Amino acid sequence: MSTRQTRSPDLSPAALNNSDAASLVNVALSVNGQKHELKLDPRVTLLDALREHLELTGSKKGCDHGQCGACTVLVNGSRINSCLTLAVMHGGDEITTIEGLGTPDDLGALQAAFVQHDGYQCGYCTSGQIMSAVAVLDEIGRGIPSHVTADLNEVAYSDDEVRERMSGNICRCAAYPNIVAAIRDVHEQSTQPSGAGAAQ
Repeated sequence: MSTRQTRSPDLSPAALNNSDAASLVNVALSVNGQKHELKLDPRVTLLDALREHLELTGSKKGCDHGQCGACTVLVNGSRINSCLTLAVMHGGDEITTIEGLGTPDDLGALQAAFVQHDGYQCGYCTSGQIMSAVAVLDEIGRGIPSHVTADLNEVAYSDDEVRERMSGNICRCAAYPNIVAAIRDVHEQSTQPSGAGAAQ
């Protein structure tokens, strides 16, 4: 009895970028405040649309299975793994990537804190770490509890909260203590009274 082998379709970025024109769909993406009109194979992930079509390569492809967090971006303010969602699902959404937080000459607060605290070694995971950190501070600020929140009626910042909420972002270089320190620094700066710490 012979067994019939079927070949899986080629869903690599290169193959999807060369899809038959008849199979492409129009997708309007709003990324970092800019509108983009794209023609995409409907199977293209948001990550590949950002990297291959918009040349926004800050979001990294690590595991490509939603397990490492290197591809984390914000969609309407909430963090997602961009490797697990299709670009066509996000027409009309506000997408923010690491490029939308600052520039090399004008870093965003978390970007600067990661540099100051050496919150990286190889740096491959860093953009995903920073995008998750943006969401973590927002979640805590809005009182959204996590699995380690002791009082659901009063969500307070703590290093344990940060570690739990950042657990979906893996750093193979194990820069975790410095990452937590960078996030703590930004939190403390954001909660200081206006003018506190200013030079006398």
